[in-house]
Amino acid sequence: MTPPPLEIEPFHAIAISRLAHALKGEGRSIIHMEFGQPSTGAPRAAIARAHDVLDNDAMGYWESPALKARIARDYADRHGLDIAPDRIVLTCGASPALVLALASGFSAGDRIALARPGYVAYRNSIKALHMQPVEIGCGAESGFQLTAAHLAALDPAPAGVIVASPANPTGTIIAAGELEAIAAICRARGIRIISDEIYHGLSYVAPARSMLEFAPDALVVNSFSKYYSMVAWRLGWLLVPEDHVHRARAYVGNLFLTPPSLSQHAGLVAMDSRDELEGHVSVYRRNRELLLDALPALGLDRIAPPDGAFYVYAWVGHLTDDSLAFCERLLRETGVATAPGVDFDPVEGRQHIRMSFAVSTPEVEEAIRRMIPWFAAQPRKAAA
Repeated sequence: MTPPPLEIEPFHAIAISRLAHALKGEGRSIIHMEFGQPSTGAPRAAIARAHDVLDNDAMGYWESPALKARIARDYADRHGLDIAPDRIVLTCGASPALVLALASGFSAGDRIALARPGYVAYRNSIKALHMQPVEIGCGAESGFQLTAAHLAALDPAPAGVIVASPANPTGTIIAAGELEAIAAICRARGIRIISDEIYHGLSYVAPARSMLEFAPDALVVNSFSKYYSMVAWRLGWLLVPEDHVHRARAYVGNLFLTPPSLSQHAGLVAMDSRDELEGHVSVYRRNRELLLDALPALGLDRIAPPDGAFYVYAWVGHLTDDSLAFCERLLRETGVATAPGVDFDPVEGRQHIRMSFAVSTPEVEEAIRRMIPWFAAQPRKAAA
């Protein structure tokens, strides 16, 4: 029997961004806070290395042993973990790494638990692979994050779970004790963990801990797009257990081949550009402070604590039940592009918006200047 057509929801922030670029083409001043991408480019040394490679290397299909070894050393330096480089499968960014983790780690029909709110591609990638997303509504009491108690309460136990710390869209970080408890309940119930760690390095409190510290058999997704400011280079990795290496490599070779050789050369150099990269984090930290200070003037007092990543996820339920229309109106009337919460939560997200502060500090200051009078002028919803 032919399976029914897949119902994959669009990524609405892309439509907002398309409109933002159209308005910019008309001469409007636009501030792009809709996507989770740094406004900075790759580190200077990485760009210089790329120029050299372009001039002297024909390139081809390739997976850099030096880059995998350098990534493994980073796990030792940051987390005290002894990771064999062969466990690292290089990918064309984190999105293929997520698809690789799901496709190689699970089967059609498997149930995969995930937090709501959460990154839109989790839900839609699970659906596209004919698996079943089990979305768990998570509120402020848990930092909008999954907990061990959530997983213990699921009946039957899912085949897998996706956790993210720091998370998109909230920027919240799961404490070490809770990560340990999640790992323990997953071991006890036979739940395989996918840990999305692409925002590691972007923390404003204590550094984020890797799930590998507590669950050595977790499948870990990471990327050069966020901390390393290399979005367009499409370079990431999936870290897998020893007994999963052969299967993961069979899948990646058929589905994705290898990431761009140029990006791998540049990424290796980027990993040693810490001073420049930490300078970006300092900018994000300042931008975060500015937005948090401005939220009362915007009338936004219900947010998750953005302890990492570069987002503020705010409740606007006193103003709208249609976050997509709200974000479009905000963009048209102020030139500030934001993401509708419905991307991240199909239930409560219609009353939330996400603002990325991975732009320059002057842009954050200008966005605040524009938004304060606009929010103040918005009519409040009538009480139900």
